[in-house]
Amino acid sequence: MTSVRSGHTATLLPDCRVLVAGGDAGSSVLASAELFDPKTGTFTPTGSMKTARSGHSATLLPDGRVLIAGGAPDSAAELYDPQTGAFTPAGSMTDRRTNFTATLLTDGRVLIVGGYAPTSTLATAELYDPKTASFTATGSMGTSRDYHTATLLTDGRVLIAGGFTIPTTMFANLVTSTETYDSHTGVFSATGPLKIGRDFPTATLLPDGRVLLAGGATDKSAESYDSTAGTFATAGTMTASRNEHTASLLPSGRVLLAGGYDDGHRQLASAELFDPASGAFTATASLATARSGHTATLLQDGRVLLAGGIGADGTVASAELYRP
Repeated sequence: MTSVRSGHTATLLPDCRVLVAGGDAGSSVLASAELFDPKTGTFTPTGSMKTARSGHSATLLPDGRVLIAGGAPDSAAELYDPQTGAFTPAGSMTDRRTNFTATLLTDGRVLIVGGYAPTSTLATAELYDPKTASFTATGSMGTSRDYHTATLLTDGRVLIAGGFTIPTTMFANLVTSTETYDSHTGVFSATGPLKIGRDFPTATLLPDGRVLLAGGATDKSAESYDSTAGTFATAGTMTASRNEHTASLLPSGRVLLAGGYDDGHRQLASAELFDPASGAFTATASLATARSGHTATLLQDGRVLLAGGIGADGTVASAELYRP
């Protein structure tokens, strides 16, 4: 990459390029953005964001633009247009937030949930409507949380799981509760719960409709969510405990889990594959650079781009490709 980055976003564009935006560069927050071209294997600068931000979200909209929200000193959002390479203002969120989730719904709206405000975690949620270019409040969760996951289920609901909560003090508690959001009613409903509390886990929608929750704990456990039963079940044992790792659903239906840090807060170079058919995790090739807090983007040719993050000696600018 052209800059060291962690806490950034990486979005696959319709033209197969990847937009990498914002993040931390050690002692500063970035407004810069760059594009990765899989044909040439190179990163090139593109237009900069209006506001430097980290811990934000990037959501590809149906019209090909990218909504950038949160992770900034204020609640302002912006849109990236791949045709012009420029960012333009996109209104303001109803809450200022970082380390939240943003999920593209089946009707084209974007659901923004939870996150961290200046003094506490949030239970609030809001919707961005590309048709009106506006943010509006929607139902609130039963539990405030950040560093959680959000997964669009096959029935159109969104599963919210895990994370931290800081309800009244500065001492964070791991969350075992989970809830689903119904876009038709704007209501969150309790489901689950998780077997154990998890922060920085990954959540992957599997081809059979289950959701794999992996990592974000001090052990190597994983679990899967059955949306019909509304319950979680044990889903095998990973080869390593992982936090702030990435999970990518490969064209084969397997899930690549890469990097992160272990229960000793050591960055990992190891990677593994989860096979839904056997329910087993097996080791695969290791990363060239141990990293956590990086991004992983599935390219249209089936490769996975892993970029940035924090290495053993600090924030890194390196990127690498995994070939299944």
